Amino acid sequence: MFKNNIPTYVVINIAYHSTLTDYTQSVGNLALLPLRTTYRGPAPTNPKQELDVIDEALNYFKANVFFRFYEIKSDADRVLIYLTLYISECLKKLQKCSNKNQGQQEMYMLAISKFDIPGEAGFPLNSVYAKPTSTQEADLMRQYLQQLRHETGNRVCEKVFATEDGKPSKWWLCFAKRKFMDKSLSGPGQ
Repeated sequence: MFKNNIPTYVVINIAYHSTLTDYTQSVGNLALLPLRTTYRGPAPTNPKQELDVIDEALNYFKANVFFRFYEIKSDADRVLIYLTLYISECLKKLQKCSNKNQGQQEMYMLAISKFDIPGEAGFPLNSVYAKPTSTQEADLMRQYLQQLRHETGNRVCEKVFATEDGKPSKWWLCFAKRKFMDKSLSGPGQ
């Protein structure tokens, strides 16, 4: 494109979406996707699967975290959104850690800490997520998110401390202050 003989560039902001669209079960409007994990929970396990939703979230995190708006194309995208927000929380905690053991302890504590699920007052994206229809569905959703939090925290810690000297990677921690969609899973000031 040229305007007055000067080239102009069109910037198209396209966020990455989940490619995992062949799931059979959902809880609320979150896709219950298979995971490569050792943590117990309701997600189907698939140790032979090459790429799961947590891998996608980690691979797309550095690009997606810059977006203020995100078009949801499937229930798997809602899982990707939640994981992107959770990775930001993990990075905030890992900023204060000097080694991998301390980081793993922080990730475990963050995973088991009390958290809000869709439909509860403290959940930041209630307009995007469906409220569970029953207490059983709420329990299933909490267990699924807990399983995702454990595995995601473990993998984030592995990535952040994958340096030769064992110190945290500045190329991951520099994203700790970014807010995906201007949202955070933790309350203000946390």
